[in-house]
Order: sequence, then structure tokens, then C-alpha cells
Amino acid sequence: MRLLDRIRSNSTGRLALKIGIGVVGGLVVAIGIVLIPFPGPGWAIVILGLAILAIEFVWAKNLLAFTKRHVQSWTHWVGRQSLGVRAVIGVLGVIFISAVVWTAVYLSMDINLVTWALDLVEKW
Repeated sequence: MRLLDRIRSNSTGRLALKIGIGVVGGLVVAIGIVLIPFPGPGWAIVILGLAILAIEFVWAKNLLAFTKRHVQSWTHWVGRQSLGVRAVIGVLGVIFISAVVWTAVYLSMDINLVTWALDLVEKW
């Protein structure tokens, strides 16, 4: 018998597992959401949190399947496009990420990276 099945075999264990999975998964999702605007694996952490929640919650399993289906669909669509279209998508992605990084740095540290870079170039 698997460990989770043994825990679920009585009502107290079932409730404790549901609460524990909910708290841990919810915490991981919340951390991922906070990290989305910053460079790094924010979305991957959100998806990891959904995977944790999917252990006990059907809605999370369905949302995870929906996400996987749409990410795979997008990836396959981009892969079928010409090199020019993929380059445009890449450039737009870099512009978007740059805007997110600029906004995050400006709002959190009150530093305008464009002005800072221009000042650095002038001094050079």
C-alpha cells in the first residue's frame, strides 16, 4: 500500500493530508506569483505549486492539464513557424522581459535603468 493511501485510510489522516498539501502547494504558488515579474523561474514555481496541489485537489489537476495542453500547443505552433516569425516572437519576448525588469527595478529600488545606462555610457 502506498504511503498516501495509508494516510488517506482514515478521516484524520485524509484531512491532515488535504490541509498539508493545500498549505504547502498554496505557499509555493504564492511565492511563484510574487516572482513572476522578476527574471527567473516564477511561472515554473507556480506550475510546481499546482503540481503539489494536484496531489489532493481535482481542480488543480484540471488546471495543470489545461496549462500543459496550452503550453504544448503554443510551443508546437511556434516550432512550425518560419525563422523570421520565430525571430519576431523572440524579439518581442526580449522587449517584454526588459520592460518587466525595468519596471520591477524602478518600483522596488527607484532606479531608472535607462537613465543609469545612459549616464554610464556618457562617463565611459
